[in-house]
Amino acid sequence: MSPAPSSLQVFAGEPKRRDAELLAELGYEQEFKREFSLISCMAFAFSIMGVIASVSSTFEFGLSGGGHVGIIWGWLLPGFFVLPVAAVLAELASSMPTSGGLYFWSSELAPKKFGPFAAWLTAWSNVTGQVALVCLIDYTCAQMICVALAVGTGFEASLGEQYGIFVALLVVHAILCSSATKILARLNILYVLINLAVTFAVIICFAVVPDEHVSASVAFGKFENFSTWNGGMSFLLAFTAPMWSLTGYDAAAHIAEECTNATTAAPLAILVGVSSTWLLGFFVLISASFAIVDVGSLVDSDLAMPMAQLLYNILGKKGMLVVWCLIIVVQFNTAAAQMVDASRVVFAISRDGALPGSRFMKQINRWTTTPVYAVLFVAVGSGLLGLLALNEQAGLALFSVAVIGIYVSYAIPILLRCLPAGQRAMESRKGPFSLGSSAVPLGIVATAWVIFIVIVLLFPSNPNPAAPDMNYAVVILAFILGGAILAWVVSARHWFTGPVRTISAAVPVEVEEKSPRVDAKEKELGRGASAEVVAVVE
Repeated sequence: MSPAPSSLQVFAGEPKRRDAELLAELGYEQEFKREFSLISCMAFAFSIMGVIASVSSTFEFGLSGGGHVGIIWGWLLPGFFVLPVAAVLAELASSMPTSGGLYFWSSELAPKKFGPFAAWLTAWSNVTGQVALVCLIDYTCAQMICVALAVGTGFEASLGEQYGIFVALLVVHAILCSSATKILARLNILYVLINLAVTFAVIICFAVVPDEHVSASVAFGKFENFSTWNGGMSFLLAFTAPMWSLTGYDAAAHIAEECTNATTAAPLAILVGVSSTWLLGFFVLISASFAIVDVGSLVDSDLAMPMAQLLYNILGKKGMLVVWCLIIVVQFNTAAAQMVDASRVVFAISRDGALPGSRFMKQINRWTTTPVYAVLFVAVGSGLLGLLALNEQAGLALFSVAVIGIYVSYAIPILLRCLPAGQRAMESRKGPFSLGSSAVPLGIVATAWVIFIVIVLLFPSNPNPAAPDMNYAVVILAFILGGAILAWVVSARHWFTGPVRTISAAVPVEVEEKSPRVDAKEKELGRGASAEVVAVVE
């Protein structure tokens, strides 16, 4: 018996044909234009981590948590354990390249009975982390602008004025990220060129300009604790910097439906993005460590960001402003890439009805062929979450919220991949990039690391916190993820079934002109020269 008719898209290229066929097997119709190439996909994953801007934004965590040791070894060690996480996600992206990414993988890898709940929890965790990440990147961009104003003009922005700049940045990014896919793909090539140029410029400045450098033993081995925790815990809290910087690389999976040769491009983009960001960040921090003569003066600086003070000490006012403005441009580009990523997550999850207002956010704008309503959802959600930054301590908690939300959503499908049901599911779904027998050991290491780092990031900034000094990430995550679990128990378990197929069968074909059979079928249905035909697959 023939299945129900389904939409058949006509493609003019063999790679796009194969991509659309695989997407149809996964249950989804091709709705985006595939304008991301392998290069632009890798550029997207790299841009979203914005190495020099991320290092500059989080420099204080390493300095406070160990001085020279904190910024170098506090970056290197966590980055090493992020690699297994990235490797397993790359394998999953190769086998199931869909915008839903983590959420879809959890549904497919979990035992059938638990698939919907695994998908639901992954979806809400990922959306929480994605929106928090957009919020935090744009908010730190606003902070960077305020630092530039303080150095250049002496103007000290209040928290309210800083929030106003943040909202303006969100508006600009929302407009930019609603653009056509082709424009976004090309912009990311530009983003990565700017990112690399500024990163190498800063490394050279630290290596060449200072009149005095510290010795190698100091640069790599001097430990100074500027927190109220003991040395060990202080060093662990320095891990916040690399964990925030090495976040969001699942973006390559979320644009899989816009990418040609997605089964190859998505995993390569994840692996190249993570490894290159980790290594380049390490080189930046080594050069910075040699240039730091007095860690305490940076920690106690009047400027909101110690990296800005270090550049000021080395380059002077004019030189610092030039380099700092370039770092702001990188941060701006990073926020733009992250908003695209977050909007694709919201679109994919809304396509399956898991978010409030899903019927709007799953819509593709017919002019730009991008999910404009999903972009607006991310921008508004980020703006509301950014209100927390009006309280300085609550604002710091956004770092933990972003990392925990994202990494919990990474850990769920990785853990499921290691279980018997997940191993069986992957036997028939292996893509071009496969970890083979090493998948389970790497998955276990990755899951253990995520559990460990989540615990670390929930600790407060000092061992005996009063109410104003507590880690508000606990409250924020309990409210959002606890609410999602409650919603599941009360309501969603009765109607949410996980990913919903939008196509029952599809056989995309490469044609220049419609065949007589296709043309006759279209005329029969009264569709004339429509780009879609109905295929009845026997």
